[in-house]
Amino acid sequence: MKKLLAVFIFISSFGCKNNTQSTASGKLNVVTTTTMITDLVKNIGGDNINVQGLMGSGVDPHLYKASEGDVTKLVNADIIFYNGLHLEGKLVEVFEKMGSQTKTPIALGEELDKSTLIGSDYFASNYDPHVWFDIDYFKQFATKVTKVLSEKDPEHTEEYKANATSYLNKLDALQSKLKAIIETLPKEKRILVTAHDAFNYFGKAYDFEVVGLQGLSTATEAGVQDVQKLSAFIIDKKIKAIFVESSVPKRTIEALQAAVKSKGHDVSIGGTLYSDALGTTGTVEGTYIGMFEYNVKTIVNALK
Repeated sequence: MKKLLAVFIFISSFGCKNNTQSTASGKLNVVTTTTMITDLVKNIGGDNINVQGLMGSGVDPHLYKASEGDVTKLVNADIIFYNGLHLEGKLVEVFEKMGSQTKTPIALGEELDKSTLIGSDYFASNYDPHVWFDIDYFKQFATKVTKVLSEKDPEHTEEYKANATSYLNKLDALQSKLKAIIETLPKEKRILVTAHDAFNYFGKAYDFEVVGLQGLSTATEAGVQDVQKLSAFIIDKKIKAIFVESSVPKRTIEALQAAVKSKGHDVSIGGTLYSDALGTTGTVEGTYIGMFEYNVKTIVNALK
C-alpha cells in the first residue's frame, strides 16, 4: 500500500494535464469500484460519460487491493463513485489520500440515513455495507449519482435526469416483480443460508431469515465450530437448500453441506448467488436488475 501511495503522489503532480485532455473530449471520466455501482452510473450517464470500473465480475470488494493502474485511473478521473461503509476496506487509504490531494471521492453509502442501516461490529463504519440489496437504498444511490453528474456537467443535466427517471421506473417494476415471486414461497421456508452475510438487507426487505457462514466480511474465515453450529441449525429448521456466492470460494458451503450429510441429513446446494459482484458483462446477470431477479428466482425455486 505504501508503494501505491507513493505512485499516487507522483502521478497526481501530472494529473491536471490529463484531466484537461479528458474534459476537452467532451465526456466526463468517471471511475467506479463495484460492478453494481458501475452498472448504475452507466445507466444514468449514458453516452455523455466514460466509465471505468475497477472491479469485474466475481471480484470480492472486501479483499480488493488497488493496482498501480487503478491509481492512475483514480487520479485522472473527473468523478469517483464508491460504495463506502468500509466495503472497499483495502482502498480506504487511497481514497483518503485523494481527498487530501486533488478531489473528494463520492461514497454513496454515506448518503443514507444511518439510523435505518443494519449495525455491524465487523466494519469500521459499524454498519453492514451490503446496502444495494435494498432497492430503496439503490434508488437513493441513483439520485445522488444524477445530482453529481449534473453538477459536474450541467450542459447534459436534462439527459441525466431523464435517464434517472427511466431507471428508477425500472427499479419500481423490479420491486413489484420480486414481491410477486417471493410471495409464492411460504414464510416458514424463507431461511437463506449463504457463504457470508451479504443478504441482510434483502432479508429485511422481503421477510427472510438470513444466516451467513462467514459473517459480514469474507476476510473472516469460518471455523469448524461455525460449520457445526450452522449444520445443526439447518437440520433443526429442515432447510432444503444452501447457496454458494459467485465472489466467495465455494469450499466453505461444500464443507457445510458435508457436515449436514455426516449427521444423516441431506441439504442441496441451491445454486450460485451474486452477492458482492454482478455476473459477466453482457449477460442478464451482468446488470443490477438482472442479477437481483436471477437471485430471487434461484432462492425461491430451491427453497420451495
